[in-house]
Amino acid sequence: FPPQVNVRVTTMDAELEFSFHPNTTGKQLFDQVARTIGLREIWYFGLQFVDGKGLLTWLNIEKKVMSQDVRKETPLQFKLRAKYYPEDVAEELIQDVTRRLFYLQVKDDILNEDVYCPPESAVLLASYAIQAKYGEYKKSVHHPGYMSSERLLSRRVLEQHSLSKDQWEDKIQVWHEEHGCMDEAIIEYLKIAQDLEMYGVNYFEIKNKKSTDLWLGVDALGLNIYEKEDRMTPKIGFPWSEIRNISFNDKKFIIKPIDKKSPDFIFYAPRLRVNKRILQLCMGNHELYMRRRKSDTIEVQQMKAQAKEERLQKKMERDQLESEKKRREAIELEKEQMEREKRELMSKLQQYEETTKRAERELQEQLDRAIRLEEERRKVEQEAARLEAERMEAIIAKEELTRQAEDQMKSQEQLATELAEYSAKILLLEEAKRVKEEEAETWHCKVSFRQVVASTKTSLPYLELNEAGDTLNRLSANRRAHTDQQTSAAHTHTRDNLEFSMNLPCMFLECGRKPEYPERKPTRARGEHALSSELEESRDHNKKTASDLLHAENVRAGRDKYKTLRQIRMGNTKQRIDEFEAL
Repeated sequence: FPPQVNVRVTTMDAELEFSFHPNTTGKQLFDQVARTIGLREIWYFGLQFVDGKGLLTWLNIEKKVMSQDVRKETPLQFKLRAKYYPEDVAEELIQDVTRRLFYLQVKDDILNEDVYCPPESAVLLASYAIQAKYGEYKKSVHHPGYMSSERLLSRRVLEQHSLSKDQWEDKIQVWHEEHGCMDEAIIEYLKIAQDLEMYGVNYFEIKNKKSTDLWLGVDALGLNIYEKEDRMTPKIGFPWSEIRNISFNDKKFIIKPIDKKSPDFIFYAPRLRVNKRILQLCMGNHELYMRRRKSDTIEVQQMKAQAKEERLQKKMERDQLESEKKRREAIELEKEQMEREKRELMSKLQQYEETTKRAERELQEQLDRAIRLEEERRKVEQEAARLEAERMEAIIAKEELTRQAEDQMKSQEQLATELAEYSAKILLLEEAKRVKEEEAETWHCKVSFRQVVASTKTSLPYLELNEAGDTLNRLSANRRAHTDQQTSAAHTHTRDNLEFSMNLPCMFLECGRKPEYPERKPTRARGEHALSSELEESRDHNKKTASDLLHAENVRAGRDKYKTLRQIRMGNTKQRIDEFEAL
């Protein structure tokens, strides 16, 4: 027996490994894969492999596997992929496994940017992807970050927007919550995806007769021609219903329309292998196109009936499960309610016990406090008696001080009377002084006269001269005594004036105190304005706060701190209190 050939087939969500006979055909291998995963809608799928030249190629199911240009490696590598796409996913895709394989492949194409998807659609598709995996959104189950490990958006969408990962997840979560208990999230995903311009289109580089580089798009509805720079907007289209024959010769591809009057549609492909692949896709899509427009075969009808029954059964099971789940939740809630009530009762009992103990402690504390208060009351009474005794002593001392003050007042009055008497005597003495001075002047004149006479008349008696000398000495003594009294009185008057003037500096300082709200000096105001102008050059006006704006308004209006203080203190006290209460 020839040795078995090992093969590994990768689906969108699993890896399968087989061993087959070298003479096994592509159909036999494909059927084995389909049976393994339970796939019955096999007409949409095929097996892909990389050939010896590195090109991605579909396995020909009519030929032997080993006779095709499969890269020789162990094990052989194949991928199960959708080769043809339905026109309407909701109507044509029957089995759940078929829907899931399509969903995973389309999702992968969108995330890898093989199919263009606008950002708004990408977010909605991501929400359906989350719905398909996690089911209905429940806040108690789906905590923040529950989708953080999922790849939901393409790199292009992420780079085009300055949103964080959490912000993207918040947007997707809103839509996930909006979907509710939706069961057909995969179909809803595909219904949106199938409306994308590049969905289900196989592109091939071709040239026309002018050697212009173009794109040929093959899809479920026909053939489309795209400009080289635009694969989203087809310029020319040929539906399958208008095509009668497709053939190629080397690199030349010929499409014959049903209308025989029309010329053939001819284009050129760069490689023969590409022409073979184009032909296979055209034949397969055309066959499915015609098949969809006929009545369903018995097999398809059975599959639809079975799928409908299975979905109905699953729905019943889900409903039953949901009912059972709700019943269990109700029981759990009731149990939790009972447990909560039990805990509350136990808590209340503990609170009552604690309250009783606390009341006992408080009662004991009250008794202790009453004893302390009684002791303090006795101490206070003793202190009051002591203070009363001190008060009486203070009253007696006050009376004594009052008596002494009265005595001092009497002494001051007596001194004032004596001062008045002395002042009167001083006046009399000054008058006597004036009289004596006049007498002395008269006497001086007489003495001068007598000296003149003495010089001429030496015969005057010596006794008269002695009397004149005694009189002169007596006048001089009286004059000196009067001068001493005046000096003493002047010193006393000067001392009294000095004692009175010692309080004047303090009174003068109080009268000369600075104003409470001084006016600002012009030089200072100009300095602030210059500094503000310097800072204004480097200020970002878009970042100004409300405080900055208010300050600028005050400067513009010419208001400062002191003007404001004067203004807010205008009016009497009652008015300001009323204003305060009205705030």
